[in-house]
Amino acid sequence: MINSIPEGPGVLRHRMPMPQGQEIARPTLLRAAEEDDRAALDGLLTSGAVRERHDRVDEQLAELVRSLRPHDVLTGRRLECAVDEFTGGVELSRYGTWAWYPWSGRLVHVLPRDEFRRVRTDRNRGKIAAAEQQGLLARRIGIVGLSVGNCAALTCAMEGVGGAFRLADFDALSLSNLNRVRGGVHDLGLSKTVLCARQMYEIDPYLDIELWHDGLTEDTIDAFFGAADRPLDLVIEECDTPWVKTVTREHARRHGVPVLMDTNDRGLLDVERFDLEPDRPLFHGRGGDLTAEEVRRLAPADALAYLLRICDESRLSPSMKAALGLIGHTLSSWPQLASGVMLGGALVTDTARRILLGAPVPSGRYCVDLEELVGAVDHERVPAGAAR
Repeated sequence: MINSIPEGPGVLRHRMPMPQGQEIARPTLLRAAEEDDRAALDGLLTSGAVRERHDRVDEQLAELVRSLRPHDVLTGRRLECAVDEFTGGVELSRYGTWAWYPWSGRLVHVLPRDEFRRVRTDRNRGKIAAAEQQGLLARRIGIVGLSVGNCAALTCAMEGVGGAFRLADFDALSLSNLNRVRGGVHDLGLSKTVLCARQMYEIDPYLDIELWHDGLTEDTIDAFFGAADRPLDLVIEECDTPWVKTVTREHARRHGVPVLMDTNDRGLLDVERFDLEPDRPLFHGRGGDLTAEEVRRLAPADALAYLLRICDESRLSPSMKAALGLIGHTLSSWPQLASGVMLGGALVTDTARRILLGAPVPSGRYCVDLEELVGAVDHERVPAGAAR
């Protein structure tokens, strides 16, 4: 097991020894200024385990000082002096953090946590204020289901929406998942939780990610929503199991946690503000009065009918409606496209950011149907010479 040493709110520093095998999902962080960590780094470099060493911390520092002084023209000697002034003349090999990614054999030199995040999210500014970005990085998001949820998790990580995450999925990556899940053929058979965590840590090695390899069960659902000192601030639910969908909302309502869901059809986004409406019926009342335990006992045909009811079958796209009768005959499962999954990741991330920043986002169902918005025009009304 990795030994974890606190390094500030929501951040962990990790020392050797490291776990082995396919379950490794967290990088080891070695601080260049710490003697023990430098000794561990030297041992790692002589072990033969490092396949690639990336040390571009000088370029990262140049970006940092330029972002802090956008009014200055910092080049050449002026840039060198600005960097030297900022670091206090510390030798660059002893500055920042070395992130060791054992699954890829990469060793990467990065800025310290706050400086790293300042530069990585620098282009967010103007749309997300610096204080807002700090607030977002202090939030904890739970993501249930890591096919559609994988894209949501990665988009949140890229945008800096959340600094801590809980990822739940019982499944492993299969070949048919590669039509919509970011991954490669070398990842086949890998736990979806591990795959997603690795991808997120390669964006930001300072994230705090907890993994639930068995998905959510009766024994784990309480812990997933967390102790009082580590509660979830928001849940993104993207699984196919009716019981999990229902029990997740039951607990979210009990804990006052908002829930987002993208249906991956017609850009349909579901928003349930249990944080503002503690008595709100699940699925906007479309699930009736069925409890999670009652849903668990439904026969397969009744469970499918329940899913269609809570997703509002009348709002499904024509292609999805046509596909329903083919599942189990000419189709093996629900049809999904990468473009719809990517759109869903954008929708839930944008909505999560606004909710976590206190913007007025009411409960409801919102449709961003690209087939209606793009290309569905009355050609008689298009002016001559206009794009079609």
